[in-house]
Amino acid sequence: MSDPITSRLSRRDMLQTSGTLAAGALAGLAIPAVHAAGDDLIRVALVGCGGRGTGAATNALSTKGPVQLAAMADVFEDRLNSSYRQISRSEVGKKVDVPPERRFIGFDAYKKAIDSLKQGDVAIFATPPAFRWVHFKYAIEKGVHVFMEKPVTVDGPSSRKMFELAKEAEKKNLKVGVGLMCRHCECRQMLYDKIRNGDLGEINLLRAYRMHGPIGSAHVPKKPNNMNELMYQIRNFHAFLWASGGAFSDFLIHNIDECCWMKDAWPTEAKASGGRHYRGDNVDQNFDTYSVEYTFPDGAKLFLEGRTINGCKQEFASYAHGSKGSAVISANAHSSGRCPVYAGQLLKGKAVWRAPRNEPSPYQVEWDRLMDAIRNDKPFNEAKRGTEASLVTVMGRLAAHTGQVWTYEQTLNHEHEFAPDVDKLELNGPAPLQADQSGKYPVPEPGIKIKREY
Repeated sequence: MSDPITSRLSRRDMLQTSGTLAAGALAGLAIPAVHAAGDDLIRVALVGCGGRGTGAATNALSTKGPVQLAAMADVFEDRLNSSYRQISRSEVGKKVDVPPERRFIGFDAYKKAIDSLKQGDVAIFATPPAFRWVHFKYAIEKGVHVFMEKPVTVDGPSSRKMFELAKEAEKKNLKVGVGLMCRHCECRQMLYDKIRNGDLGEINLLRAYRMHGPIGSAHVPKKPNNMNELMYQIRNFHAFLWASGGAFSDFLIHNIDECCWMKDAWPTEAKASGGRHYRGDNVDQNFDTYSVEYTFPDGAKLFLEGRTINGCKQEFASYAHGSKGSAVISANAHSSGRCPVYAGQLLKGKAVWRAPRNEPSPYQVEWDRLMDAIRNDKPFNEAKRGTEASLVTVMGRLAAHTGQVWTYEQTLNHEHEFAPDVDKLELNGPAPLQADQSGKYPVPEPGIKIKREY
């Protein structure tokens, strides 16, 4: 599900020159032509053909105007083939034109897929987040618009890289979407406007919960003897911190981002706790419980609770509490529930306001807006905000995994990098992380490993 790039600069060289990273490598390239509204074909390349990529490609093909899926790339042939069949048999199947010669396998497959496009087309990046900066850099070099899944970074060094690339994308007038689709929810936008208008008073407290059983590849058993270590870790990327930032970064970012949106600020520090419980034969690097206290610049708090244990009370929601009332940000998973507002703090009784209607899927709305921006040359670049959300998520994870208080600046400037040579990985080559003789991997040890997570 992921594919990195072979760069002319080494990873360490790039870190040493992060301030001029893209300026030197990317400046001077032509700004891509803007598609004329309604009459130009926009071709799409899908890089990362798992469930998220398949869904994103389907949304892209469901937008207005001529659009075509023209290339696909992955490191797993079975996933590419499955995604191709699923999209081809869907309602947008007639918009699929990906012959075998444009279905690419390998860690350089993303280059071949992007090279199949012209300037002004769109690349979808739905690989594990570790590869995001690598793919984004190449897309900018080629003048291709981008939609990338969240999170977009997993540590401080990759965050610094993405901030620089976001600037270069903006300089080249590239449109960039990031898969934090709740930001495109119309009901949440109405709630945000009410909060900004002072209807809830000062927002002093936000609460967020994602508590359910294990999902994705957050918990995995030992690697099968007949499978390469690297390919095993990529296929089960939620289990490994280098690939995804773990379940914390990959799943809890939505709750964190929507709460920070309502507060209209990013936290300046985080302190947290967490632990592992019923592991059985699972060897992933995740905790089973997370509890984080984020602090905003004005002293307001966001309390985040995460749990992936079967048989416990489930809750997947976010709430805002102000001096004049409270509100539901998300009610059930990613549903807004029309964002009701209450006069008191108990979120009970009759709501004093709720959004007047249900709404279309924000997964589709984010694509509608991105494609409209491409066709009509409207400002649209979510790369910086997506990186900020990813970095704040990293800050909370670091606080839980080390048992220390982490500030935003400390997290951003932290030098520990999970996979410094991610752009050099090869099919069936060695993985950035190695199991011990028993088939287990290092896990966070709060209070013992206090400067890094493993």
